[in-house]
Amino acid sequence: MKIFAETERFILRELLLTDVDGFFELDTNPEVHKYLGNKPVKNKDQIIDNINFIRTQYLSNGIGRWAIIDKKSNEFIGWTGLKFITDETNNHKNYYDLGYRLIKKYWGQGIATETALASLTYAFEELNLNEVYAIADCENNGSNKILKNLGLKFIEIFELEGIAHNWYKIEKAEFEKQSKLS
Repeated sequence: MKIFAETERFILRELLLTDVDGFFELDTNPEVHKYLGNKPVKNKDQIIDNINFIRTQYLSNGIGRWAIIDKKSNEFIGWTGLKFITDETNNHKNYYDLGYRLIKKYWGQGIATETALASLTYAFEELNLNEVYAIADCENNGSNKILKNLGLKFIEIFELEGIAHNWYKIEKAEFEKQSKLS
């Protein structure tokens, strides 16, 4: 099992098939999927397919979303991390996307911010990337607030599958500048 990063409260490690139950709890909740196209999964086979897909991204792209594991309870909280996007999105292709998704009972505890910050640190310090992008539904106030608090800059609104989304970007130099200030 590969651990990519740690925060004060969490281990960020590769997703494993043993995460099926936690991932199922996450992705069957309609509230979690409210701003993700309202398509919660229906069965654990879909989760297994998702985990296997992410695991192939580790091999193909050297990166993929990571499981968030609570250090105290060893529980699966959700996922965070980077994804290398090869399909065109908002006139961009072959870029790194920052994302996160938490089981609802863990919302509002600073977990997404804490683990996304660790993901950005990994992006700029370990992968030596020059920039990272993120997307959030315009109506998703929580996610938009997190991305802005992390220092991502709003670039524009674009349409994704018929829904208005915000397009964000952070560059390595800006991230390093912010890190020195905090």
